Amino acid sequence: MKKWLIAILAVLLLAGTGVFFSLDKDQRALLAHLPTDRNVLFWSVEQRDAAFRAMDALPVLSKARVIEAGDKVTPLPEGEPLAIAADIDAFMGHQRTAGMVILVDGEVVLERYGLGFGPEGKWTSFSVAKSLTSTMVGAALKDGAIESLDDKVSDYVTGLIGSAYDDVTVRQLLTMTSGVRWNEDYTDPNSDVARFNEAQAVGGEDVTVSYMKTLPREAPAGTKWVYKTGETNLIGVLVSEATGKPLAEYLSEKVWAPLGMEQDATWLLGSTGHEISGCCVQASTRDFARFGQFIADGGVVGGKRIVPDDWLAQATVKQADIGVPGRGYGYQWWTYDDGSFAAQGIFGQGIFIDPARRLVIATNGNWPTAQDAERAAMRGAFYALVQQAVDRRNSTGTAGAAP
Repeated sequence: MKKWLIAILAVLLLAGTGVFFSLDKDQRALLAHLPTDRNVLFWSVEQRDAAFRAMDALPVLSKARVIEAGDKVTPLPEGEPLAIAADIDAFMGHQRTAGMVILVDGEVVLERYGLGFGPEGKWTSFSVAKSLTSTMVGAALKDGAIESLDDKVSDYVTGLIGSAYDDVTVRQLLTMTSGVRWNEDYTDPNSDVARFNEAQAVGGEDVTVSYMKTLPREAPAGTKWVYKTGETNLIGVLVSEATGKPLAEYLSEKVWAPLGMEQDATWLLGSTGHEISGCCVQASTRDFARFGQFIADGGVVGGKRIVPDDWLAQATVKQADIGVPGRGYGYQWWTYDDGSFAAQGIFGQGIFIDPARRLVIATNGNWPTAQDAERAAMRGAFYALVQQAVDRRNSTGTAGAAP
């Protein structure tokens, strides 16, 4: 679908509106709803349905860098279908799910699509990308490019020298406990999260650095958790500075190519050319599931662990209290007290991982609003039903038939 959309966009730009009337009804409907402004948080549902499958092709957005896949694809074998005590179609309809892939023991036990999307397409990740970015910190630590998580952030991002980030460690950036003031209100056009990507870069700096270095401190570093997409963008700049490589290239080198992803992915770039590392990886739902399986397998590719041996044990458990019973925040992963954890993005993106059950659930979608407490609760309840189905299968040796 995305290749088709890119091709049509190119033809329309070259040939004019006459091409529009040669398209079928569904194709015309998609194109009719493509957004013409950059403010993703305030697009309509119809605009998002059209755009989320082609973010890296929209003329109104910045360019993207390719995350190259390798020459060999690692198969996702089909497993025995898992009987889940839920109406899957009704769940997907309510969640406005574009794609869902569930793996148990590395095998596909359920794969469904909606919103006119399919396995050949790519959907944007939003903040699921944060967990990919965090994993690249682990890789850089393993490679020696980052010496210690207790190093100061400004040791690597020198543009931050003299700012509130002089007092912040890499670990505190990962756990979003910097104590630097930030507003992540997705409904407020004047919030930091709505404004920072449109800021003007200063003196050749990355645009994120130029914005973040102006922010004041509101609490001592390490004492207060506040969710901050801008800080994940700083993490991406830090990894690129430490490794000397663009983040997309480093992710390709460490994971995407050697793991055997099906497709090249892309990472949207900010106005100064760095990946928007708190957001915006475009990949297939199957490849998001592969990434989840890679994490469930301990960060091992080709028999080699690409992160320090204790990395995932630290990254995927509660490092910061978020004020929700049974929940926490690790190194850019949302954690549950039962040992499971998740990457989550606005509008319904997610990778849920339960290592004890060898379970991975990758979902893409388009919720009516960026955050939706009802749909989030329903998704959590669905995760629990899948866990129960796995437990039934494990206890009976069957596919977990629903009671």
